[in-house]
Amino acid sequence: MPSRPPDGEPAPPDGALPVSARAGASDRDLGVYLHVPFCATRCGYCDFNTYTLTELAGSPSSAPTDWLDAVLAEIRLARRVLGGDHRPLRTVFVGGGTPTLLAPGLLPRALAALRDEFGFAPDVEVTTEANPESSDRATLDRLVEAGVTRVSFGMQSAVPHVLSVLDRQHTPGRVATAVADARAAGVGQISLDLNYGAPGETDADWAASLDSVVALAPDHVSAYALVVEEGTRLARQVRIGAVAPVDDDVLADRYEMADARLDAAGLRWYEVSNWARSPGAVCRHNIGYWRSADWWGLGPGAHSHVGGVRWWNVRAPAAYAAKLADGASPAQAREVLDAPTRAFEDVLLRIRLAEGLPLALLDEPGRGVAQRQARDGLLEPAALDAGRAVLTLRGRLLADGVVRELTA
Repeated sequence: MPSRPPDGEPAPPDGALPVSARAGASDRDLGVYLHVPFCATRCGYCDFNTYTLTELAGSPSSAPTDWLDAVLAEIRLARRVLGGDHRPLRTVFVGGGTPTLLAPGLLPRALAALRDEFGFAPDVEVTTEANPESSDRATLDRLVEAGVTRVSFGMQSAVPHVLSVLDRQHTPGRVATAVADARAAGVGQISLDLNYGAPGETDADWAASLDSVVALAPDHVSAYALVVEEGTRLARQVRIGAVAPVDDDVLADRYEMADARLDAAGLRWYEVSNWARSPGAVCRHNIGYWRSADWWGLGPGAHSHVGGVRWWNVRAPAAYAAKLADGASPAQAREVLDAPTRAFEDVLLRIRLAEGLPLALLDEPGRGVAQRQARDGLLEPAALDAGRAVLTLRGRLLADGVVRELTA
């Protein structure tokens, strides 16, 4: 959820989609992303659309309830806009922010509304992000009762001084407790999120984090390089020299460490930044993003995509709620993607997957570039012979450059 979306074009007040967005809908999965914009504290590296309760105007104590009322209104709007589209939801992903900060009944009400309006596929995947410090057994029990099948814990690191740099509030041991509670509550799949490249983090620190993850035997791991985003406290610290900037060579070394350690533990990469213990443990919601499926983003600042139409909601929770209270779409703007843009994005996204990119999606010059990239060690030669472009480990490290060459 980028902090500075493109300008786009005006979005219709009623949220209506062009007829072209419905074409082929039955062949695409439909999911929902639900954005919870509340956090206990603001992490210095984060530029997501989040707010501590004290930052919100009006009565901070009523903000989560107001948010839910607006979300329920947007769910009803989504059902009206999609009209005769009777696809059940294949995935729901609750992100933030910190979903586990919500009062006990709020998230179950949102999930119940989605089930009532759209229906859930028999094998629906319902994921919620969770912070270890706000995930106790009672909370996890309620989430499972509400239909959550997958929990993604924001571990980030197992080293206290790295957690401190990242402004994370939990202690390393709290993650193990949260994972044990999730298993006891009956959570079907557990994922751990890591962040590497923080100022002051050493190779030994990163190795310790990886060892801690492996010891917890999760079903899924995400590992992301730290990005210093403009406007964050971390960016200001880097600018004044208070902390060292992130080194690209160090990030590459850390990625290789992660891939080797996770692979040895039985976790295989299926997307550049994600590893799963089995094909059934991949995050199907995120796979939908990489395959350009359809999803409706609920909540302040949430982004949506249906049939080549992309839109994003207003960011401020109060403005989001006000639009919906007036019976209007909360969309700030949208883009109707033309065929060349959709083709480019298909390459950009699908090349990141271990299943690779069908060569048929490339033009003739692009297929020639793919042959050269295989000789240069960026693409797997055997996969190329089978008609797919699949990144090697080196190719994963240089994925952006691979895409630029394939689509030039």
